[in-house]
Amino acid sequence: MDEEIDTRKINSSFLREHNYATEADIISTVEFNSSGELLATGDKGGRVVVFQREQESKNQPHRRGEYNVYSTFQSHEPEFDYLKSLEIEEKINKIRWLPQQNAAYFLLSTNDKTVKLWKISERDKRPEGYNLKDEDGRIRDPTTITALRVPVLRPMDLMVEATPRRVFSNAHTYHINSISVNSDYETYMSTDDLRINLWNLEITNRSFNIVDIKPSNMEELTEVITAAEFHPNHCNTFVYSSSKGSIRLCDMRAAALCDNHSKFFEEPEDPSNRSFFSEIISSISDVKFSHSGRYLMTRDYLTVKVWDLNMENKPLETYQVHDYLRSKLCSLYENDCIFDKFECVWNGTDSVLMTGSYNNFFRMFDRNTKRDVTLEASRENSKPRAILKPRKVCVGGKRRKDEISVDSLDFSKKILHTAWHPSENIIAVAATNNLYIFQDKVN
Repeated sequence: MDEEIDTRKINSSFLREHNYATEADIISTVEFNSSGELLATGDKGGRVVVFQREQESKNQPHRRGEYNVYSTFQSHEPEFDYLKSLEIEEKINKIRWLPQQNAAYFLLSTNDKTVKLWKISERDKRPEGYNLKDEDGRIRDPTTITALRVPVLRPMDLMVEATPRRVFSNAHTYHINSISVNSDYETYMSTDDLRINLWNLEITNRSFNIVDIKPSNMEELTEVITAAEFHPNHCNTFVYSSSKGSIRLCDMRAAALCDNHSKFFEEPEDPSNRSFFSEIISSISDVKFSHSGRYLMTRDYLTVKVWDLNMENKPLETYQVHDYLRSKLCSLYENDCIFDKFECVWNGTDSVLMTGSYNNFFRMFDRNTKRDVTLEASRENSKPRAILKPRKVCVGGKRRKDEISVDSLDFSKKILHTAWHPSENIIAVAATNNLYIFQDKVN
């Protein structure tokens, strides 16, 4: 990162806020497409909102980068499993874009049970001059047809349509927590608490189970799968993380069922730090391959860790996200915040990591300079073109003017979902029902 990025002069003119008030409007996932031109969000109400980046104009060059609503559609509806007497929420758990092959865009969205493949396309022409139908669509009397007409395409106002092309259902007994598109672009995997399934994007009625950790006796269950992702370059390799803080790397060439891992990444626990909460806070909430495919990043409750794929016994780097909460674990356990699942993301060059925290804070760690910064996504400091100021949390002792006390942090305001543009320093941060988009300072 150069000096300007180091000081984190991030311009927030591209903030998009929704003044919602309902539970259904809470954003549950954020994802850029492979070019960064589109940004998709999913919410608890089952809706997907796609933002498109404005093209640069000669009159207003600074507007390049502003994202505006491109398409909104209802991806999932609430359902009821009559066999198990269970309600299935419409909440969108994950969105993953497919690489663009033509003028249309494709994305996968999933709730707890069903994955859907959506096509988003533009239409700016409509056919006119049918022989058997009039302009209103009514069937014409064949006796009145005296001449053969050739239908023509007429220009019309641009319309963006979202249509479901595939529905992948009935393959998961437990809740889906992640989906990942393979680098062969023909297959993807969906992961629930105990199993991982491999799908072909063209086939909806059949999937292959590639990981199954369900014990024959459920009383012997000691861990669950928390996240999984394909390697960005090798279509045979994937990783999955567990609630016990371990990561398993599997090779699909070795066996059809990848219950035996190729590599096992786990950091030995320090006995001096052992406590009642150790197992809970060691659970990994997110795992991400670096763009290069050389490293893995994992997020547990208090830290972000970077692992080298060639070194299994300990992480290469460990970054403390909010170590000042270590003394608050008891109250965080009582209000269930200790079970929050924070995501983590790489920047385009794998040199900076980003993840969320409480009080609408999010953290960035520069791997080269070892600097870190805490920034806040809130309406007060996010007026258009405002520059974000670093925030500091004070633990005990005398509090400085610009610091915030750990006792006054708002744990109901949390940033769980973030995304980073694949090639530029543009970030998207979901803070409850508000989406903030920041970019580097532009002169």
